Amino acid sequence: MSANEPHHQTAGGPGQPARIGPNAILRVIEALSAGPDAYATARIFAQAGLSHYLETPPTEMVDEREVTALHQALRAILGVKQARRIGADAGRRIGDYLLANRIPRPVQRLLKLLPRPLAARVLLKAIEKNSWTFAGSARFSTQPSRPTRFILDGSRVCLDARSPVPLCDFYGATFERLFRELVDTEVRVVEVQCQATDNAVCVFEVRSDSR
Repeated sequence: MSANEPHHQTAGGPGQPARIGPNAILRVIEALSAGPDAYATARIFAQAGLSHYLETPPTEMVDEREVTALHQALRAILGVKQARRIGADAGRRIGDYLLANRIPRPVQRLLKLLPRPLAARVLLKAIEKNSWTFAGSARFSTQPSRPTRFILDGSRVCLDARSPVPLCDFYGATFERLFRELVDTEVRVVEVQCQATDNAVCVFEVRSDSR
């Protein structure tokens, strides 16, 4: 998610894989380092074929296949439950990064002053506009309905995975962090459908306990 990159950088060129912002790697490293699974970081990145990022963290867009490989390695080594926790922590850290570095302070102040339905619509449009930075080749859309929904077709987090529970906490936590800070402090973002659970697309609902 970045407002400072032109849209055409979604793809790596004809016949090349799409690319995703480096936060998808960097914040997973941070989440692992901050928790009880730090000991497994080297093993996880080795299994994903990404050990080089521990020595030289990425500063530019990365191959979307690397993001998929990293989440596959997280689940393989830590198990699904802990991998989801790491994904959620990394997602919240991306939200923090965006609030600190990518969403101008005047815009944040304005969103907080707007009525919640209007602030939600504005934020939805901004996320959709910049979805190329986190979705890669996946198709991303939003539904400003009740509840608000994010739809991701081809999530790189759960690609080719099969699970009895949704796996895309990484994305849900990012959306939740932004909505809680800019729209409604009581909001929760819940993944109600996931392609890993044999659904056609991944669907996230924005739910508010304050209403």
